[in-house]
Amino acid sequence: MANILVIDDESSIRRTLKEILEFEKHEVDLAADGLKALEMARDNTYDAILLDIKMPEMDGMEVLEKLQSISDAPVIMISGHGTIETAVEAIKAGAYDFIVKPPDLNRLLITVRNAIDKKELVSQTLQLRKVTNHKYEIVGDTERIISMRNMIKKVAPTTARVLITGENGSGKELVARQIHEQSSRAKSPFIEVNCAAIPAELIESQLFGHEKGSFTSAIKQRKGDFELAHGGTLFLDEIGDMSLSAQAKVLRALQENKIVRVGGEKEINVDVRIIAATNKDLRHEIEIESFREDLYHRLSVIIIEVPALRERKDDIPILVKRFIDDICASQGRQPIPIDENALLELQKYNWTGNVRELHNAVERMIILSTNHITKDDVNSYVKPLML
Repeated sequence: MANILVIDDESSIRRTLKEILEFEKHEVDLAADGLKALEMARDNTYDAILLDIKMPEMDGMEVLEKLQSISDAPVIMISGHGTIETAVEAIKAGAYDFIVKPPDLNRLLITVRNAIDKKELVSQTLQLRKVTNHKYEIVGDTERIISMRNMIKKVAPTTARVLITGENGSGKELVARQIHEQSSRAKSPFIEVNCAAIPAELIESQLFGHEKGSFTSAIKQRKGDFELAHGGTLFLDEIGDMSLSAQAKVLRALQENKIVRVGGEKEINVDVRIIAATNKDLRHEIEIESFREDLYHRLSVIIIEVPALRERKDDIPILVKRFIDDICASQGRQPIPIDENALLELQKYNWTGNVRELHNAVERMIILSTNHITKDDVNSYVKPLML
């Protein structure tokens, strides 16, 4: 069941549309003119709006323009004087669809249903984006974190390649995600490749794809991550572990914005922003000839260093409380309190596994403690496992 607003100056049309839509179990409000409709749209939430074009005082096109600033409901224009030009004008102005009077019943119901489905999908997408933004938020208010967030804010809107450095578990992926989310590519794909987790003999197929029959297990054509990330961002995590042969192909892709699938000959244009991350000292890797210097210079237009948790211990209380909220929410329970002495105890450790290790420790204490987390819980469930 959806809430629908019908706007038409003809009472017979309003009644007919109301009867049809109510028969489909929808809730229907009626407005005889644009001013009344705008007032109702401000005071109520609608899933779809049916709007007549020809009305006295304020015509439908003017109402459509004003509706877009006060309601996110899709607007279906209806008119007894429908022409192709009018329909095109309405769609360009932001209408969801255009229906000619008298409306075909099936066409009307299908259009309304599709409009409602679209609004639901948009709402779900916005909700998912909020959840994603929360999940990948960079938490902390120490000077190093504030400086890093400011750097991300400056770099994200550009097309510059970024190299993120830092220890395992320090949050390099969060930085990559934030750069993508704050860029003009935010609505396009974010493709992540863990170069350390893919065998050297498969990394090229992963990145560039392959043609059918190019090797024994290539039973069908496959697009690589460069193609999948077209228009968006490709995050090459732990790039210091990439083989030299794959590095050479990545370098060529960055230079020419083209790739060739494994076993193929055709060049494929790609438009991707590259963000790379590593826990290694790439300059040292260059010295021992494990990493290409020319690729390093291609990747390191901007370098962002993510501090280890031991370098920002004042952020531990904030992180712990965020983890408690998120973990308890995922378990369907109310957040449990934590003693100040417990937080002080957690700040004493070096956290060699960084934020990831802290998250695991908090989850362990939530599961094993009783009504709240105390210093004794830290000493019982965290301290014995510290390296």
